[in-house]
Amino acid sequence: MIAMAINENGHKEILAIEPMDNESTETWTVFFDKLKSRGLQQIGLLVSDAHLGIPCALKSAFVGTSWQRCKVHFMRNILARVPHKYKEVIGKQLSHIFNQTHYSHAKQTAQEVIAKFHNLVLDAMDILEIGLEDALQFFHFPELPFGRTSSTNHLERLNPEIRRRSSVVGIFPSTQSFLRLIGSYLFEYQADWASGKAYLKPDRLLLFLANFQNRLAA
Repeated sequence: MIAMAINENGHKEILAIEPMDNESTETWTVFFDKLKSRGLQQIGLLVSDAHLGIPCALKSAFVGTSWQRCKVHFMRNILARVPHKYKEVIGKQLSHIFNQTHYSHAKQTAQEVIAKFHNLVLDAMDILEIGLEDALQFFHFPELPFGRTSSTNHLERLNPEIRRRSSVVGIFPSTQSFLRLIGSYLFEYQADWASGKAYLKPDRLLLFLANFQNRLAA
């Protein structure tokens, strides 16, 4: 399990890497509790896939945090229930939902897609309807660029590299040896992030944080 955050300068930063036997509410609760014990006080917006353990653990660990279901994972979940001959056309329709500029437009477009394909791919449209609201949360934060807050693509790019580097070793003698190798690799990436262009502009990030605190106060 890996947690990546955006620091006050707008740069990506690895907060934690934890080896876990499974993904469950219990293990994610442990993960979040460890972050809190190390000083993480609040999360404004958490973006992840829809594994049930994550949102359940998040609700108890960080009250008031908004959860964004990764739109890329969401579309994959939907297309997994679509016959191959319809994947391209429905995939384009799904992308059209998330390419809208306003929440209301995205919601309306989604309803049109559901109505159009409901009888053709019932299971897929049920998934779209049920998970839509969680996948559209990024629209409620216009102060942040939608492309940076609607998916976990920036984190997903690390996973193949982690697998590639760990497969060279094969079997690790201990958990700590695994963490040392992967940790050193992630430190290299973090050094590059810190010296490069900010992932989010600091002024937009500050506006988001101010709005988040106002929402909590309300």
